[in-house]
Amino acid sequence: MNSRGRVLTTFAHEEPDRVPMWCGASAEFWAKAKAHLGLDDEALRERFHDDFRRVWARYAGPDFTLREGATCRTVFGVERHGMGYGQPMNHPLAGATLDQVHAYAWPDPAWIDVSGVRAEAEAYGGQYAILGGDWSPFFHDAIDLLGMEGLYLRMYDEPAVVDAVMGRLTDYYFEVSRRIFEAAGGAIDIFFVCNDFGSQRGPLLSPAQFERFILPHLSRLIDLGHNYRLKVMLHCCGGIEPLMQAMIRVGLDALHAVQPSCTGMDLATLKREYGDAMVFNGGIDSHHVLIQGTPETVRRQTREVLDIMAPGGGYIAGATHDSILEETPVENILAMFDTVMAYRTGS
Repeated sequence: MNSRGRVLTTFAHEEPDRVPMWCGASAEFWAKAKAHLGLDDEALRERFHDDFRRVWARYAGPDFTLREGATCRTVFGVERHGMGYGQPMNHPLAGATLDQVHAYAWPDPAWIDVSGVRAEAEAYGGQYAILGGDWSPFFHDAIDLLGMEGLYLRMYDEPAVVDAVMGRLTDYYFEVSRRIFEAAGGAIDIFFVCNDFGSQRGPLLSPAQFERFILPHLSRLIDLGHNYRLKVMLHCCGGIEPLMQAMIRVGLDALHAVQPSCTGMDLATLKREYGDAMVFNGGIDSHHVLIQGTPETVRRQTREVLDIMAPGGGYIAGATHDSILEETPVENILAMFDTVMAYRTGS
């Protein structure tokens, strides 16, 4: 069974030949691991037994001049400063009226060049599960545009403004991903999107707010993926268990970077309550075990997670954060993936 077959079997909630593996890493960790092991990018993915490959469309829109202090700019006109993606330096739609929201300079989906996506996906020869589509973080973009406090207040005071902003954001992401899927011609397997709706202690929105303001837009993206016969996986950090029934109801296939250290995210409970409907990806603790542990403690915790999550399929093994951080010992990541490689259900 190759990686693609292994992943698709898992999405069918059946047990594959072994548990599939996922390796998301920061650029800093990736560079460190390549140097440590003397491997190039593809060889490192193979050494980590990664069953996934991701293909990207390319930005080909207008160039923008950053103001002093800004390190990057989103397509929605938000300048950011700081490490990684940084933090927003401005909230362009803070205080905007409904008319001003609609008159805003929204980006053109044609700015994204999809012409190379199919060839990039086909270069893997059908061996791996291919992830594609736009990252689509419409909730985060709404926070950037309105400010977090402004977004929450307007949910109560001016819900039409929130609806308009979310709708415009989702319109853009929907069309970019539609173009990607048209261009890819069936070479993509999984539509992988991101929106972090949880904190360490629970959801960032009440279930009622989530259903009113978020779920219709998430549902629209899920339907888009399904219309192209793709599985849909959501990256979503935090304690989001109170939102999961709604996600399942609108057809979400998989949840990425499950964090059992967060409130409500006990792995045995998730497997029992939702394992028949949701594929879970993650569960091996990045925060304490992978960063602070030894290879032996990593092997022990990995086996504990596998004993809970692997039976019956529907589980992808990986860390509890999308990006393994630079301070994580390479030996610990090898211990995690090699333990998964050797594991067999019931052994």
